[in-house]
Amino acid sequence: MNGKANLDRTSGTPEARDTARLLLEIEAIHCRPDNPYIFTSGRASPVYIDCRKIISFPEARAKIMAHAHKMIEKSIGWSKIDVVAGGETAGIPFAAFLAALAKKPMIYVRKQPKGFGRMAQIEGELKPGKRVLLVEDLATDGGSKLVFIEALRKAEAKVSDCFVIFHYGIFPQSIEMLSSTGVKLHALATWWDALEAAEKHKYFDEKGLTETRAFLEAPEQWSASHGGRPPSSRPTLGR
Repeated sequence: MNGKANLDRTSGTPEARDTARLLLEIEAIHCRPDNPYIFTSGRASPVYIDCRKIISFPEARAKIMAHAHKMIEKSIGWSKIDVVAGGETAGIPFAAFLAALAKKPMIYVRKQPKGFGRMAQIEGELKPGKRVLLVEDLATDGGSKLVFIEALRKAEAKVSDCFVIFHYGIFPQSIEMLSSTGVKLHALATWWDALEAAEKHKYFDEKGLTETRAFLEAPEQWSASHGGRPPSSRPTLGR
């Protein structure tokens, strides 16, 4: 998969554009085409994002979470959500912020069970049959989401939606993998939104824009030609 399969390049919403701008403003997004980032997956990339920085910037955080709250209401409807669940660990603060805004109960899900019993992976109270929104900071190929969804469903929760602040938007499997389990992925912004904002507000220089666009158009090829390991020799990204 080269990133060109039917994925939305930008959401086109004011919330997505503002979220991308805010992420650039707080330096949660970095561009380094001359010295690419090599992720644990082995993939090389000219850009890197750390959504966890959001928690340290109150004004940006408030705006982004307000955008998230609004988007979830429009795309899912808060009346259809009983509990907000954060995925360990990056999803926990965002689940807490959203649960507070929506006045909903919150839980969090561990990556691995701790102890024994039906709720071994879940902290907080979750009654059977509750409709749960899974929250994480970002999605790449969607792998880790399956672990959390499985744990929630083992606890007899109903999970049909997952929300992330940022979706890479270039790996089709991120949507396909979740869709195959009956879960829809919702995101505030993608790399395409970030690229648009970086160009408009002059956060990246010309080379940064060119190399980022080339990576987004064909991530596996760009990675292979910039020191990344071939896709066949590594596991999926797992986020």
